[in-house]
Amino acid sequence: MRRRAFVTSVLAVSVAAATTLAGAATAGQGADPYVVSGGMAGVVHAHDAGHGKPGGGARVNLVYHGGAILQSTVVKAIFWGTSWANSGFIGDKFSGLDTFYGGVGGSQYMGTNTEYTDGSGHHVGAGVTYGNHLVDTSAAPSRAPATSDILAEVSKEITAPVTNGYYPVYVDTPRGNTGYCAWHSWGTIHGVSVQFGFFFNLDGDPGCDPGSTVAGESQGLAALANVSGHELSETVTDPGGASWYDSSGAENADKCAWTFSNTVSIGGKSWLIQGNWSNNAYNANTGYAKGGCIV
Repeated sequence: MRRRAFVTSVLAVSVAAATTLAGAATAGQGADPYVVSGGMAGVVHAHDAGHGKPGGGARVNLVYHGGAILQSTVVKAIFWGTSWANSGFIGDKFSGLDTFYGGVGGSQYMGTNTEYTDGSGHHVGAGVTYGNHLVDTSAAPSRAPATSDILAEVSKEITAPVTNGYYPVYVDTPRGNTGYCAWHSWGTIHGVSVQFGFFFNLDGDPGCDPGSTVAGESQGLAALANVSGHELSETVTDPGGASWYDSSGAENADKCAWTFSNTVSIGGKSWLIQGNWSNNAYNANTGYAKGGCIV
């Protein structure tokens, strides 16, 4: 599910548009009044979180709410936490996620987002430019963070943010009893609008495991790749929380969460990644799962 009820019950984070937060200083580490975060969106509930079926249980199409979309996206991943200095913990996660983000631009998978447009008829773009990753080996939060905590980390690491930038932050903190695996959000860094995401360490986490049988990848990488596709897709179609979502608040990836068709090819590698909701496919009675999910 997306934002409203979940965010209120778990972290009491406001999910109004970012403009309503403009007067609020960040509550995160090294709070900066010029770094202002929005609410949580695209929350990927864990299998064991007890939130029922994906997509709010409703077979309804996404509706445009007047906000922006991303016609192209610049991605730079951030790995945060002391464990990212340990090669045993890193395993294949650096190389795997670099392959994912480096190859996702122009892929068939990114093409599942391009039917959606803004008010001027501009389509979501499949283009993704990846600027490799950054590593911060200072201690990451030991708890479920607020959006302001993660945006403060983005502000610390990204010296020249861009308005079409998406900055996914991967911590070494396991989710424990927290009911979600990942989310995305938006905000401003010294006047520059940005998008960002948050991902728990999902090693050995059955609640966030897609069950991939693709050879040559760790379970932790497979889990991160699946939710990374989820949050990237929602970032490009609903970057500011005011664009494409359905009457229950579910974004395009929410409506197909934990449902899979075939593996997808990204960066010359096969991945088990969930599909995304397509209004066109649902209207044509095609797609898999609920009839509107495509990969």
